Amino acid sequence: MRRIEAVLFDLDDTLHDDTRAFHGAAEEVAHEVAAEHGVDALALKRAYIAEAEGFWHRLDASQLRNRLSGVRAQLWGAALRRVGIDHEPTARASTERYNEYRKRYFEVFPGTFDVLDTLRARGMKLGILTNGFSETHREKIDLLRLTDRFDAIFIADEMGMLKPDPLLFARACTELGATPQHGAMVGDRYERDVRGALDAGMYAVWLNVRAESLPPDVPAPHVTCTTILDVPAALEAA
Repeated sequence: MRRIEAVLFDLDDTLHDDTRAFHGAAEEVAHEVAAEHGVDALALKRAYIAEAEGFWHRLDASQLRNRLSGVRAQLWGAALRRVGIDHEPTARASTERYNEYRKRYFEVFPGTFDVLDTLRARGMKLGILTNGFSETHREKIDLLRLTDRFDAIFIADEMGMLKPDPLLFARACTELGATPQHGAMVGDRYERDVRGALDAGMYAVWLNVRAESLPPDVPAPHVTCTTILDVPAALEAA
């Protein structure tokens, strides 16, 4: 048994459906480009998703000084070249459209505000810990109406560290006034969220929204949930 004093939440696909926003905006842009240039819209959408997922998978601390707007323009440029369009103005325009269209999809998972209110009522400090970039994530958190519901927000480029670095988890706990032993992490990615929290000595809650299997030969999370609505009970079980 342990006393939980602070809870860190991942942002994307934990507090809101970022996959839906990402795919939806990419599809809208792809259809517009297809109408203008006569290419296969679904092929362009798939190409952009592959480029973007590759970037986030490879992301390391050396890239945290890059501007995400520039990165996205490069990703759209690479995706467009895959379907036969090598045109920088189209890549820039696609990036601008994509950035705007994503905002249409920003909505927290049902019950998220109630979950946060429940944990606050228990006296827990709350933080967001995300591998995103402040250039876009500060605005996203505001649009999701989450800013005022958290005691602190920890964004990778502002911290100079990325999950799963256990030092990042420990530093976030410290800034919330708790030791890692009295902190919990809730996130949807095993390697980034669960593994990092366990290595830091925290209570790890895996929000397994994609029904994934636990990787072989790895330490298990303390508890696995399929919806954010289960988090208060999971933390109470600690």
